[in-house]
Amino acid sequence: MAVELQHLTKRSENYSQWYNDLVVKADLAEQSAVRGCMVIKPYGYAIWEKMQQQLDKMFKETGHQNAYFPLLIPKSFLSREAEHVEGFAKECAVVTHHRLMNDPNGGGVVVDPEARLEEELIIRPTSETIIWNTYKNWITSYRDLPILVNQWANVMRWEMRTRMFLRTAEFLWQEGHTAHATSDEAQEEAVKMLNVYKTFAEKYMAVPVVTGVKTANERFAGAIETYTIEAMMQDGKALQSGTSHFLGQNFAKAFDVKFVNKQNEPEYVWATSWGVSTRLMGALIMTHSDDNGLVLPPHLAPIQVVIVPIYKNDEQRQAVTEKVMPIVEALRAKGISVKYDDADNRRPGFKFADYELKGVPVRLAIGARDLENGTVEVMRRDTLEKEIDSLDSITERIPALLEEIQDNIFQKALKQREAMTYKVDNYEDFKAQIEKGGFILAHWDGTPETEERIKEETKATIRCIPLDAPEEEGVDMLTGKPSKRRVIFARNY
Repeated sequence: MAVELQHLTKRSENYSQWYNDLVVKADLAEQSAVRGCMVIKPYGYAIWEKMQQQLDKMFKETGHQNAYFPLLIPKSFLSREAEHVEGFAKECAVVTHHRLMNDPNGGGVVVDPEARLEEELIIRPTSETIIWNTYKNWITSYRDLPILVNQWANVMRWEMRTRMFLRTAEFLWQEGHTAHATSDEAQEEAVKMLNVYKTFAEKYMAVPVVTGVKTANERFAGAIETYTIEAMMQDGKALQSGTSHFLGQNFAKAFDVKFVNKQNEPEYVWATSWGVSTRLMGALIMTHSDDNGLVLPPHLAPIQVVIVPIYKNDEQRQAVTEKVMPIVEALRAKGISVKYDDADNRRPGFKFADYELKGVPVRLAIGARDLENGTVEVMRRDTLEKEIDSLDSITERIPALLEEIQDNIFQKALKQREAMTYKVDNYEDFKAQIEKGGFILAHWDGTPETEERIKEETKATIRCIPLDAPEEEGVDMLTGKPSKRRVIFARNY
């Protein structure tokens, strides 16, 4: 067994430590010299790249184009939309000077006091303000609409308690910002992009999600409506995995973005914004992985198949390589990413443990005896089951096996979520159940006061009002006031 695996904390012992260990030991990321910021290592970035590529394709298929806007935002821009600035004020990093100088007293480099900016600049916590200031120059008539733009970028939110991928001061994300002629069109866009996120989460990440709308307390700062996809991690906590916001005309009014409509009258533009971030990496890790390491869905695994040769001498090594290379080429021709690891500086046992730790979906092992028998050992990462297969038919077997693994880990996550979703009707049962984790479906009277009291007393928040929640007459478990449907409560990351 590889040394790394001996030091991977078990989930049952300390789920939080297991996660931290896994991020580091699977070579996904590490802490940096800057507090709260991480270094995403090549293997971790390769997973993010696959996410990015697939999402980018889906955005473009729905008519969106990529653009790029400045990292720095004039402070005055954040003052234009009152709710927005209040929502982000405590998280903003501020640039105050534009030059350094050598300390005259020999103390190294210091800020030049003469280089103070006339107006401070904010490192973007999100880009609504700078983008809507720009859109003012792009929009004059209904003929200029809709604008469907996405940006891939980094943002900064000054987080005090950080955890790699889940909550860092700087993180990578995409942020869509669209402008529309009507309220209906903007709302349709917000829901459409929410469904793009849902499809991506379930089809590619193999993570089942609930789609819903946030309460006023949990809404994005400056939005009229915030839609969300909520996933459940193995410990029963929720993870908000993507949001899509209907912004109404709030930002258009703040930045005076008007257009002349078809009736030749001036009107404020209607807006949306939507985003997912490297937090999805945290969702991927915590939904599927086990005590042996990562379990990656084949659709996002940087290496889908690894082939490890087993040999005693150069003659055997060459014989295995000659047989394996046509298999490698045939699989690559099918669009499957394959690694042939014939490096002689690590033993096969170490390689097996390492690829298991890194979550490679399928491992093939081939030795001299396999060549004689025309067989190959196949191990699937999701179940850790091994089987012996025919060398001649392995290239036909692999694509179906990868899809089987993809579906299996989705179904496993879905079954766990269903097993940890509870209906609760009284507050005592609620408080007992929330300690055990999971999604709790309970009635809520619709008031922010009740929501806030439950949060203070139990640390549980309303994750969303599910979009498919049926009408069901009931009473709030805390106040006894009437309620028309159940909402989802959970503790969350």
